[in-house]
Amino acid sequence: MLGSRAETGPGQTPRYARPKALDEALQLRESGAQIVAGGTDFYPARVGKPLYDRDVGCVLDLTAVRELRGIREEVAQFRIGALTSWTAIAEASLPAQFYCLQAAAREVGGRQIQNRGTIGGNLCNASPAADGVPALLALGAEIELVSRGGKRRLALSDFILGPRKIALRPDEIASALLIPKPKGAAHSSFVKLGARKYLVISIVMAAGYLDVVGSRIVEARVAVGSCSPVALRLPALEAALKGEVAISNLARLVKPEHLAPLAPIDDVRASADYRAEAALVAVRRLLSELAV
Repeated sequence: MLGSRAETGPGQTPRYARPKALDEALQLRESGAQIVAGGTDFYPARVGKPLYDRDVGCVLDLTAVRELRGIREEVAQFRIGALTSWTAIAEASLPAQFYCLQAAAREVGGRQIQNRGTIGGNLCNASPAADGVPALLALGAEIELVSRGGKRRLALSDFILGPRKIALRPDEIASALLIPKPKGAAHSSFVKLGARKYLVISIVMAAGYLDVVGSRIVEARVAVGSCSPVALRLPALEAALKGEVAISNLARLVKPEHLAPLAPIDDVRASADYRAEAALVAVRRLLSELAV
């Protein structure tokens, strides 16, 4: 039954299914199946709990749906399948605009997590410290959601609503990330601060993107993660960057008031005051790296 590996009676929904076709996956999704992609967030959250219970219902394993995987260049955008692994993103041959995302991909857990974890799963888990989100915000990404009724696109700011809260309908599957192509020569960067260098949850992250025509910045996007319930762009700073010479001292433009949208908290990793100061330093460092 739809690639199920669990025994069921006639007409029953399987407890575990691994379909190979998207249509089959969407059929199960309509019945309330719980999506699993890489499983790097799903399984740790269930330590000490039964895998199958009434809260989960059918476990819908998407890993065999090949059409949800891979990176493709289209006329006006790049398409990254939601099942594309972090390793595949980090090792792909991509233009300079993707440097921030590839740098973030290399910071997602260890090598085993990067091999299994997916970009779509990272978004749908909706952690405030998700490494991929600031980079995707800086790239101006939209997420594509598919159901048996059709497709729709949402900006990430409209999709990630809060910690562990997303605008995914019960009949939908996240199918791809859509990245617009730049007007000129674009490049980006990513900065992450943690308690140690590797295998660490972020205290602060910052991602930046500059689209440059001639020597002037025609579009700038800067996003900060781990300092608010959701990662946020900094529109006042972006406005200050627009029109500047790309190779100038961009860090000088960063003012504390540009980070006003952030709402850092105290937790086991850092105090709110430390996060606020670290975010300012991280954004200035980010812009120093971008001004090359």
